[in-house]
Amino acid sequence: MSANSFDARSTLPVGDESYEIFRLDKVEGSARLPYSLKVLLENLLRTEDGANITADHIRALGGWDSKAEPSREIQFTPARVIMQDFTGVPCVVDLATMREAVKELGGDAERINPLAPAELVIDHSVVADKFGTREAFSQNVDLEYGRNRERYQFLRWGQTAFDEFKVVPPGTGIVHQVNIEHLARTVMVRDGQAYPDTLVGTDSHTTMVNGLGVLGWGVGGIEAEAAMLGQPVSMLIPRVVGFKLRGELPTGTTATDLVLTITEMLREHGVVGKFVEFYGEGVASVPLANRATIGNMSPEFGSTAAIFPIDDETINYLRLTGRSDQQLALVEAYAKAQGLWHDAKHEPEYSEYLELDLATVVPSIAGPKRPQDRIALSDAKHKFGKDVRNYVSDADQDEAGKESFPASDSPAVSNGVPTKPVQVTGPDGTVYEIDHGAVVVAAITSCTNTSNPSVMVGAALLAKKAVEKGLTRKPWVKTTLAPGSQVVMDYYDRAGLTPYLDKLGFNLVGYGCTTCIGNSGPLPEEISAAVNDNDLAVAAVLSGNRNFEGRINPDVKMNYLASPPLVVAYALAGSMKVDITTEALGTDQAGNPVYLEDIWPSEQEVEEVVAGAIGQEMFTSSYADVFAGDDQWKALPIPTGNTFEWDAESTYVRKPPYFDGMGAQPEPVGDIEGARVLAKLGDSVTTDHISPAGAIKADSPAGKYLTEHGVQRRDFNSYGSRRGNHEVMIRGTFANIRLRNQIAPGTEGGFTRDFTQEDSPVTSIYDASQSYQARGIPLVVLAGKEYGSGSSRDWAAKGTRLLGVRAVIAESYERIHRSNLIGMGVLPLQFPAGATAQSLGLTGEETFSVTGVTALNDSIPETVRVTTDSGVEFDATLRIDTPGEADYYRNGGILQYVLRSLIQR
Repeated sequence: MSANSFDARSTLPVGDESYEIFRLDKVEGSARLPYSLKVLLENLLRTEDGANITADHIRALGGWDSKAEPSREIQFTPARVIMQDFTGVPCVVDLATMREAVKELGGDAERINPLAPAELVIDHSVVADKFGTREAFSQNVDLEYGRNRERYQFLRWGQTAFDEFKVVPPGTGIVHQVNIEHLARTVMVRDGQAYPDTLVGTDSHTTMVNGLGVLGWGVGGIEAEAAMLGQPVSMLIPRVVGFKLRGELPTGTTATDLVLTITEMLREHGVVGKFVEFYGEGVASVPLANRATIGNMSPEFGSTAAIFPIDDETINYLRLTGRSDQQLALVEAYAKAQGLWHDAKHEPEYSEYLELDLATVVPSIAGPKRPQDRIALSDAKHKFGKDVRNYVSDADQDEAGKESFPASDSPAVSNGVPTKPVQVTGPDGTVYEIDHGAVVVAAITSCTNTSNPSVMVGAALLAKKAVEKGLTRKPWVKTTLAPGSQVVMDYYDRAGLTPYLDKLGFNLVGYGCTTCIGNSGPLPEEISAAVNDNDLAVAAVLSGNRNFEGRINPDVKMNYLASPPLVVAYALAGSMKVDITTEALGTDQAGNPVYLEDIWPSEQEVEEVVAGAIGQEMFTSSYADVFAGDDQWKALPIPTGNTFEWDAESTYVRKPPYFDGMGAQPEPVGDIEGARVLAKLGDSVTTDHISPAGAIKADSPAGKYLTEHGVQRRDFNSYGSRRGNHEVMIRGTFANIRLRNQIAPGTEGGFTRDFTQEDSPVTSIYDASQSYQARGIPLVVLAGKEYGSGSSRDWAAKGTRLLGVRAVIAESYERIHRSNLIGMGVLPLQFPAGATAQSLGLTGEETFSVTGVTALNDSIPETVRVTTDSGVEFDATLRIDTPGEADYYRNGGILQYVLRSLIQR
């Protein structure tokens, strides 16, 4: 019950129902607040308990100083938690382990139970092994169940053992698309109360739901577990960036072009740790699907959330997707009563302001390795010619003549582009050549764009026109279609467009993330051999949100994000060396050249299909029994009991060691003495670099572990699917094939030097860590800017801690990973402003000590002292930003803190 210090409790009648609400207008200053902060303010009013959340916290938020740097901590209690299976499995593993730990400490295991709705969507496990045939979908599903049976049995046990925990089975859709199409409430109703739907999720793209007016963001799995157990999320009242939209998108541009433009703008502006909120007259012209696309990309531009307020478009989308009439009425009535309804003429107070005229957006792609590196489509060929030099050998550079590119940005310029044509013979005897820049993967994938009917229909219409012109995909291109929900195939079928996609090889491969998370599956053997034997810099083009190095496919060096229609276009072109805006994609039946403009569908054509082929009944039918699953899911045997029976032989699900030897009271925090450097890394090291989700190499420590446990190479599956087994994940930490550790120069992958051995030999990071831990030597990691950017992978922090790393010293952090490190008891430190490992003269061969950490036992010091045996000394900024984070660190991690809190209640 709320303390209700502001007399905010009230009643809202809607139709025949009445709901208890907490009125925002009872708090002075609330009317001027941005939409997102009003949602937080309601959260505090409703959960005010006089201890963790007090009247002073509420007044502080009502009196928010838009220009001040964040300093006031609040406790945010999300209404629900959403998970995907890669991150969800370890969450459930941890909850099962906590039940046993509670029992060992004399508590009741049933205390470990979600207190808020927790929903998990299995979407990360399907791999696009099979493609280009009508049977690809069913074959991939069979392979998925074969590989993941243990995990799925475990999740089915969790669904029965834990209250408020539901699982959406495989083959249904991608978590974020399922969220906006079905799970999201926009306004929650629980125990007679109505309040804003809010959430945290174990995937960074949880922010997709921001497009529906729902405030939520990605957190690490460990934070999500704490939220499920009733632990509020500790945060500072953020700065809010107001992003004003005006005008309309020009003909020929897509939502993908818009979001890549916004990503570039916001990453350049700097929004890490901030909320972004869209407002203005232009908002009305942005369809809900486009808003969701923009919200989805929030992690790519670095903001905590990127939200659109509730308006008529929100209601229309909720109606289309089958929400009840009562829910629609409640959402509108609640939003208007609370000042949460978007008024284009009202400008809230913001910390910073940006503006975009939608009419200035041009067709774009992004790459070859970061989402924010937008390239105008007209410049893509020329930009590729420059970028490819970073991915080819010196010999290939010499072959190209090393001419300088002229000052002109003319896309026709191609002089000096490295070339190494290689002849390939296909399984049917077809002979063709591939070269640097060959597009070997073209994937319509990822929630970002497959949730958007306009771009999906656009891709299908482009395919139809291409087929009618007699065009075909190039034989070296692996083409896949992985929609975010079954609704997509329903409207493709209704519009008669599926056969055209099939004709170009874009057959359905599964309902899941596939290529965007590295589940692209192997390239055909002859293509893979040609690429690797000749060290070709080939490319992937995908409609996803992530294109980091080593993420998409181990054979592919360069990755480009593009709209679904452009994915189809590049499959036809077959190379990044083709300027698809001016050069022919192929020839028609009469031998005439066919250009992109000849097959690009008009807005009217797209709108007619969307209007005629998509209806409410598709959504109500697809989600009528969404938690039931298919016959394979229903046939899985379910373990029983409120504690899990661990299988000592399992290579998927094992009891982790986080609580081994844990006492009821934490040990005092200590300084770090005599630490060695495990890795010295550069800028933009992502959670993909730290904890890859993709393929497991046979000669890697994880591959050797699986082989020793009787797993055949074909059954290795992926790191993502093995996240329930800490033994695999420790060995996979820092194992990305593109990781460059500066203390092991000349290597690429999970290698370091072992300074405990004579001559400090190069060895695997895992083997070195075992050597250090056997000798009781703590470890540190040195890094550059944006350390831990990318997906919200708790294993990037868990693996770091289990390798024996006690502290990370970086130039800057992405929000989620910094939080996750603290949640695992790893100290996040920051070099002094303007300083780097290089400027300080650090080589990574030093021995480090960190003193002043003991002050954390009583307070949060601003800095700690770092000294080395080489004489380098500096004061590092301690990036424990809130009292709540300090509590987590003092307990050795957030799960230990929650567990002790539950026992003491």
